[in-house]
Amino acid sequence: MIAAVGKNLELGKDNHLIWPIKEDLAFFREQTMGKPIIMGMNTFNSLPRVLPGRKHIVLTNCDLVLPQVEIVHSIEDLLRCIEEYQEEVMIIGGASLYKQMLEYAKKLILTEIDMEDKDADAFFPEFNYLEWDREVLSENKSDDISYRHTVYTKKR
Repeated sequence: MIAAVGKNLELGKDNHLIWPIKEDLAFFREQTMGKPIIMGMNTFNSLPRVLPGRKHIVLTNCDLVLPQVEIVHSIEDLLRCIEEYQEEVMIIGGASLYKQMLEYAKKLILTEIDMEDKDADAFFPEFNYLEWDREVLSENKSDDISYRHTVYTKKR
């Protein structure tokens, strides 16, 4: 899973990122490039376009045919789909999909932003930090926003 979260695990507001930090968007690109990315329909609709260099898998109950996009209709279908891939797959949102898939995740790549947003309407699910090893990759600042790229790896 990969996400940018505030101090209270805020993810978004009105189907948009709260803090679209340019350097963090580059980090997202670097982390997801060449990997299948999994998302819900709202997240897919929030993208400016199909992101190049990544296979898109969208979980939705709608019957759609979209070029360059694989559609799955249930968590069970999604889990079967994930098993077919030999490489790492990345869940990129939204809040509902993160919540449904957290128990299956082996790694969380979180941009932890040192800010709060009281108007947020989408949140990353709470998780037990004691069940994860934590590695801070970098500490950063952009336009007075402090944040860190952190990897949580599920303990065995």
